[in-house]
Amino acid sequence: MFKIGCHLSSSKGYNHMAEETVSIGGNTFQFFTRNPRGGAAKPIDPADVELYRKTAAESGISEIIAHAPYTMNPCAATEALREFSLNTMTDDLARLSLTPGALYNFHPGSHVGQGTDAAIELIAELLGKLLAADSENSTPVLLETMAGKGSEVGSKFEELRRIIDLTGGTSRLGVCLDTCHVYDAGYDIVNDLDGVLEEFDRVIGLDRLKAVHLNDSKNPFCSHKDRHEKIGQGSIGTEAFARIVNHPVLRDLPFCLETPHEDISGYAGEIALLKSLRKE
Repeated sequence: MFKIGCHLSSSKGYNHMAEETVSIGGNTFQFFTRNPRGGAAKPIDPADVELYRKTAAESGISEIIAHAPYTMNPCAATEALREFSLNTMTDDLARLSLTPGALYNFHPGSHVGQGTDAAIELIAELLGKLLAADSENSTPVLLETMAGKGSEVGSKFEELRRIIDLTGGTSRLGVCLDTCHVYDAGYDIVNDLDGVLEEFDRVIGLDRLKAVHLNDSKNPFCSHKDRHEKIGQGSIGTEAFARIVNHPVLRDLPFCLETPHEDISGYAGEIALLKSLRKE
């Protein structure tokens, strides 16, 4: 099954997101666990979750991606900011325990002058505490590949591997590959997709690749900019996305669009395009 969807607003609850997904031809979706720029999470309505489970079962929605807010920085220079990240992620995972098939995705953070090595140690320390506190649950936690903008950590596969290793190599840690980010970071998925995935396997292991963010890029290869573009309208291009959604290593993973649209009707067109590129 081609698992394809997009990022949606969670303001009206889980079931509304499921219904929106079906309306645009999708069968997976992504959402922010809370306001991406800050603020507390809305209380979860058990009735909404129950209704969502029914809708998901009827429409073939099996995996969804919960995205942590941008306000977090797990490798911040100050302990208070790192503690905020830990508390936010701990609360998010507790809430996600109510939702079947959820993957929890987050940005590793920015080292803000401390250096990459120090940041990696701080991220691993935070993840160790997080997973210890959430040991009774099993929601996978995904490190997102980054573009390398500013002092971002996670633009190199080796950095993600080191975080995983320092966290004890737990099987709960995985990776979400963002096509715009890796292309902007210097991994040539346009001309050498096989080579990039072979490198990922050698450094991290393909068993840890759990999801894909499908985004074209407004900027050229290795620009380290991170500006998403609509599929086929950026520097990655339609032909490359055809190879991505059909690649045997990737084709069974959930694909989520994070491309710039004013409303979800734009995503319906992109989902239709990607379905037309898919070879079953």
